[in-house]
Amino acid sequence: MFDICELHEPATLREAKERLQAAPDLRVVAGGTDVLIRLQHGHLAGAGLLSLRRVPGLDAIRMLDDGTLEVGAMAPFTRIFEDPLVRAHAPVLAEASVSMGGPQIRNVATIGGNICNGAVSADSASTLFALDALLRLETLEDARVIPIADFYAGPGKVNLRPGELLTAVLIPREGYAGMGGHYIKYAMRKAMDIATLGVAALAKVREGRFVELRIGLGVAAPVPIRCAEAEAWAPGKQVTLDTLAEIAALAVKPSRARTSWRASKDYREHLIEVLVQRAVAEAVKRAGDCCAD
Repeated sequence: MFDICELHEPATLREAKERLQAAPDLRVVAGGTDVLIRLQHGHLAGAGLLSLRRVPGLDAIRMLDDGTLEVGAMAPFTRIFEDPLVRAHAPVLAEASVSMGGPQIRNVATIGGNICNGAVSADSASTLFALDALLRLETLEDARVIPIADFYAGPGKVNLRPGELLTAVLIPREGYAGMGGHYIKYAMRKAMDIATLGVAALAKVREGRFVELRIGLGVAAPVPIRCAEAEAWAPGKQVTLDTLAEIAALAVKPSRARTSWRASKDYREHLIEVLVQRAVAEAVKRAGDCCAD
């Protein structure tokens, strides 16, 4: 038995917004895989819940007229992994989605819940950072679209205003077009584990040289990060093993790795250097070019 004081299950998005505006302290539940565990552990004792499970349309995945890939906040990871639009245009997101938990978890856990939980280990976060994703946030009376990088405020903290709901993840065409991508999750087990480090790399290459490179890291700092110095250095450089090694070394610089029971600071920095090199090399191959040595 969960210790909750009330449970609301609105049938429409407007009803959900009205309920949240009237009671902004309600805890929003998407798939529930995180909230229910916290309830079970007594961390949310006496909380009121607002479930979005019955709101239609929030799980839709579609392509907008301008080429933006829209992923509804309530889309579960299994659907994202299987969706033909995601697999055709942003396969790196499908790759990150299938690395999340096990099949049972992926059937109910949603991308919106994964983001709003604020966990730096979220498998979708580093990939969405690399894809330059945007988030649509709505209240009863207003809506705004912000870069995902502006959403994370600290460990377990996100910039949700009172009465605000995340309704969709938007991946602009510029975020995925012409890019090869690869996501690597390093964990202590091959499945059903939280990432010790997550690396997402997207690369665009032409005639053996980098045109564009984006690298997102999870669990390398208090919030997911991009590797700005490595990304700025790569364009124009020939794709060689030496170039990949320099990119990997630069990728360590913005990290603020710390020691935890999962890994020491030094080991995490070693992982960043090794896994960034591997992720970028694979992203280059998927972009249609190969590394020359």
